[in-house]
Amino acid sequence: MFDFSLISDNASVLLRGLALTVQICAMGICLSLIGGGLLLAFRSCLGRGSAWLYDVYVTVFRGTPFLVQIYLVYFGGPYIGLDFSAEVVGIVGLAMYGSAYFAEIFRAGVEAISRGQLEAARDLGLTRQQTLRMVVIPQMFARCIPPLVGQTVILVKESSVLSIITVPELMTAAMRIANESFSILEPYLVLALSYWALTLLVSRAGRWMERRYTQHLSLKV
Repeated sequence: MFDFSLISDNASVLLRGLALTVQICAMGICLSLIGGGLLLAFRSCLGRGSAWLYDVYVTVFRGTPFLVQIYLVYFGGPYIGLDFSAEVVGIVGLAMYGSAYFAEIFRAGVEAISRGQLEAARDLGLTRQQTLRMVVIPQMFARCIPPLVGQTVILVKESSVLSIITVPELMTAAMRIANESFSILEPYLVLALSYWALTLLVSRAGRWMERRYTQHLSLKV
């Protein structure tokens, strides 16, 4: 039978873990979005060499597990003078990992815009900056919102891996309660429901953003 007293007695531990999970995810995802945009700008503006470096970065971070990446930084970093706290490694690791995916989402959104629209903007006398601001970026974001939301949900769930490097987030809190009480059902059920609630909030926010952002755009998807 489900023991509610076990959860109520450890509510403070679970809430602290949940708060840290939200904080790390929010910071990591915001940095990922910024990093993805900067990566795409780096690829687009600096020639063939920058495109090669972009491809290397994306291939490495998308082609290796997130767990391996944070292991290398947290446990291998001190050997080369990179001695950071587990929380910092978690945020930076999540940001670098997510940036590779967000950059590709942004790139797909830009490339989905027809060249005819860019040529029309040029014929109308718009500068490159005006074309980006008035034509490219609005349509890119309108197309990118659904995959951005999907990737954000994935990053929220991936944050549970940070328990391996001792970040005291939600997964760590649930494991601690399970180890101390020898009860598996209660803490891990609360853990699953907490992640479900977080991802549901992200999905609902994404749908709201998509409706608000696309209501004045007539797009042929």
